[in-house]
Amino acid sequence: MSEGRYIIPEPTNEIQLSYAPGSRERDELKKEIKKARSVEVEISSVINGKHVQTGDLKRIEPPHDIKHTLGYYHQAKKDHVMLAVDAAISAKEQWLNMPWEERAAIFLKAADLIAGPYRWKMNVSTMLGQSKNPFQAEIDAACEMIDFFRFNIKFMERIFEIQPRSVRGIWNRTDWRPLEGFVFALTPFNFTSIAGNLPTAPAMLGNTVVWKPSKSQVYSARVIMEVLQQAGLPDGVINLVYAPGPDVTDVVLNHEEFGGIHFTGSTTVFQSIWNIIGNNISKYKSYPRIVGETGGKDFVIVHQSAEPKEVATALARGAFEYQGQKCSAASRAYIPSCLWDEIRQMLEADLNSFKMGGVEDFSNFINAVIDEKSFDKLGRVIDKAKEDKDVDIIMGGGYNKTAGYFIEPTVILTKDPEYYTMKEELFGPILTVYIYPEEKYQNALKICDKTSPYALTGAVFARDKQAIELAHKHLRYAAGNFYINDKPTGAVVSQQPFGGARGSGTNDKAGSMINLLRWLSPRSLKENFNPPTDYRYPFLEED
Repeated sequence: MSEGRYIIPEPTNEIQLSYAPGSRERDELKKEIKKARSVEVEISSVINGKHVQTGDLKRIEPPHDIKHTLGYYHQAKKDHVMLAVDAAISAKEQWLNMPWEERAAIFLKAADLIAGPYRWKMNVSTMLGQSKNPFQAEIDAACEMIDFFRFNIKFMERIFEIQPRSVRGIWNRTDWRPLEGFVFALTPFNFTSIAGNLPTAPAMLGNTVVWKPSKSQVYSARVIMEVLQQAGLPDGVINLVYAPGPDVTDVVLNHEEFGGIHFTGSTTVFQSIWNIIGNNISKYKSYPRIVGETGGKDFVIVHQSAEPKEVATALARGAFEYQGQKCSAASRAYIPSCLWDEIRQMLEADLNSFKMGGVEDFSNFINAVIDEKSFDKLGRVIDKAKEDKDVDIIMGGGYNKTAGYFIEPTVILTKDPEYYTMKEELFGPILTVYIYPEEKYQNALKICDKTSPYALTGAVFARDKQAIELAHKHLRYAAGNFYINDKPTGAVVSQQPFGGARGSGTNDKAGSMINLLRWLSPRSLKENFNPPTDYRYPFLEED
C-alpha cells in the first residue's frame, strides 16, 4: 500500500453545454435519442452487483409519447428488498475499511464518465423517461450530478481535516466513522442528479446503501447504476431495488441495522416514514439519521421598485421550466398593483411564445408532466379554478392526454391570498398571483410568511435596498434558499447549498459539507504520551 497525504483535485462546476444548432453536442444528443427510441430495454434490480429479474414486468413510456414503449422493468418484491439489506450489511466492513482516497477515486471516475462517454446516454434517459428538454436534462442529469460527485469528495476531504486541538503530551484526534448499519435512499422522479446523490453521498463516507428510486425514474436510474459499476463500485455497496414503496419501507424500517434515511419526496410520505421510525426506535441498534427534503410552495414577492421585465422572465422560467415539477418552482406570486398590468402583458407574451410537445423537438420549451396520476390531479385543480368565483384563469388552463400528459402553463389570479392554490403544493405548471396595494408591501411580506406550511425557496424583486432588507427580516424563516432579483430555482452545488425547513424538510443542505456530516458518527481519540503513575493529586498533600 502506498502512503501519503493525498489531496483531492479542486473541483469547479461543470460547464453546461448549449446544444445550439450546429454544435457537436446537439448532433450527438439527437443520435442518442434515435438509438434509445429504436430499442426496448429490460431493466433489473441490482443487488450485490447482480442483475435480479423477477418476471413481473412493468412498462416504461415517455410521458410525452405514451403510445411508445421504452422498455420494461422487473418489479421486485419484499424478498428482494431483504436480499438488498443483507448485501449492504455484508459489504459494509470491507467498504468502510477501504482507504478513503480509494473510495474517492471511484466517484471521481464516475463524474468523468458522465462528463465524457456517458453524457448523451444519461441526458437522453432523462429526456425520454422524465420528459425533460435538452437544457433541463443537461443542467440536471449531467452537470449537477457531476458536481455532486466532485464536490462531495472534496467536502469529505475537508471534513476529515477537521481535527481537535492537542496539548503537550496529548494527541487528540477525530475518527470520522460511517454510521453503523445501512442507509436507505428513497429518491424522486424530478431530478436524476438527486437520484444519484442520495445513495452516493452516504456511500462515499463508508456507508452501504439500499436505494429505491421512483418508479417514474427507473429508466435513468439504471444508467446511474451502470456508471457506478463502470467506475469500480464494489458489489453490495449500493443496492438498487425496483420494488413498491410500501414493500421497501416495511422491510427497511423494521430492520435493527437501519442506520438512516436520505429522502427527497412528498411531505406526507416523509412524515409517515418519520412516524414509523419513531414507533420502531427501540428496535434499532442506533438512533437513525433522518435527512429529508420534501415539498415547497415557493414564492416570488415583488416590490414596486422592481424591474417588470426581470419579474416576468423570472416567473416564466421559475414557474414553468420542467413543467413546474421542481421542488423549488415558483408557484405563488405577490405583485404590487402599480406593476401588475405591465408584468401581466410581458408574462402573457412569454407564455404565448412557448411551444409545447415532445423532447425530441428541441424547439419545445414545455413538455409533459410525469404521469397520468399527476395529470389528473392538475386537471382537477384547473377545473376547480374555472368554477370558483374568487379566482380567474387568465392564462392557459388547457390540458390533453391524447398523445402525452400535457398541461398548458396556467396562471390563476386570486383576490384571496389564502386561496388553496396559494398554500398547497401542486407540482405542476400552475402559478397563482395575488395583487396587493403597492403601499402595503410590509403586510404582503407578512402574508407571504404565514400562508404556507412550506419553507423551501423564495425570491424578492426590488431595486430599493430597504425593501430587500425588509424581505430579509420578515421572510428569514420562509425559505431555506432565498433569492434576490432572481428566480427561486436553479441552485448550484457548492454555490447555493439546497434545502428548506418547516414543512419542506430537515434543511441538511445537499451540495455542502452540512449534508455529508449527517452520514458520519465521529469518535474522539485521546492518546496520552505520559500517563500518570500515582493517583494522588497535589491538593491531597498536608499543609
